[in-house]
Amino acid sequence: MREEDGAGPFNHNKQTLVDEISGKMIAGDLITKIQAAREIRSLIRHHNSSDKIRAKFASTGVIQPLVLMLYSRNHDARQASLLAVLNLASRNDRNKEQIVTCGAIPPLVDFLNVHNNSTLRELATAAILTLSTAQPNKQTIIDSGVVPLLVQILSCGTVQGRVDAVTALYNLTTSKQQPTVIPDAKAIPPLINLLKECKKSSKFAEKTTFLIEMILKSEEGRLTITNTADGILTLVETIEDGSLVSTEHAVRALLALCLSCRSKYRELILNQGAIPGLLRLTAYGTDQGQDMAKTLLDLLRDSPPEKRPSSTVLEKMVHDIVARVDGSEKTAKCLLQDLVQRSTSKIQNPT
Repeated sequence: MREEDGAGPFNHNKQTLVDEISGKMIAGDLITKIQAAREIRSLIRHHNSSDKIRAKFASTGVIQPLVLMLYSRNHDARQASLLAVLNLASRNDRNKEQIVTCGAIPPLVDFLNVHNNSTLRELATAAILTLSTAQPNKQTIIDSGVVPLLVQILSCGTVQGRVDAVTALYNLTTSKQQPTVIPDAKAIPPLINLLKECKKSSKFAEKTTFLIEMILKSEEGRLTITNTADGILTLVETIEDGSLVSTEHAVRALLALCLSCRSKYRELILNQGAIPGLLRLTAYGTDQGQDMAKTLLDLLRDSPPEKRPSSTVLEKMVHDIVARVDGSEKTAKCLLQDLVQRSTSKIQNPT
């Protein structure tokens, strides 16, 4: 394949172009720098060897002047440098770390506070998301105070901004460093709304339910979800229609409610029709999912869990269906339907 197709070695002409643009970025006046930033973005976006281009640009020293442009009062300078930084950071952890080390986070946080420019806020959210995927950056981003601003984006940002805010919050919440950050309970209503609108089996739903689960560890979070329209119902629907991951996050969220105050939350969960989905999970979930579903079903029984025998009627029925399923989908569905009918009766009217 020819080098000019972009798939071969990084040739002399490409290196010369990178050096020319980098020279303008480093030594030019503001107008020249703006043009150079736009050229950096364009070359990365439209070149087949974009990964090599990113590395080459970083090696020439353009990251520091680009980050300094983020502090400019000139709107064109801010936007051009932000777009260039986004493209340099994509799929390159070394660049991501260097961008943060050079001081990119404070101006990005400032951009999230610019309420009269939705484009700048959306780009800043995307930049925070991209930079947050590099583990060494997470604590710096958390310490910047960006989390409450990302929570605000969940309610008032563009569609893409809200999606990016969820993923950024997920990245920061799953930091291996301690202490990890947990978003404020104010995030619950917009997260529930986003979960309603998305496919429950999607990766986005998995991140959203994870955040909800984390927030429900607090009393404020639990109070907020009970006061949020369709809050518990949306989690129940996720148990029915979600992937194994989002289903387990939803079950843990409901477990957190019941374990915190069974008498307060039991009826709220039962009234949203949680039983069938939980019963299906006891038969077809992962080992952990099955255990959590059984625990939650025990908590939903009329009789207090501490008074139940070591092997409940529900558990016996679950083991019975698993043992009797002959591998055919039709048989499994029939047995499961029978299980749902008999077990619902037992839970609502225990002997």
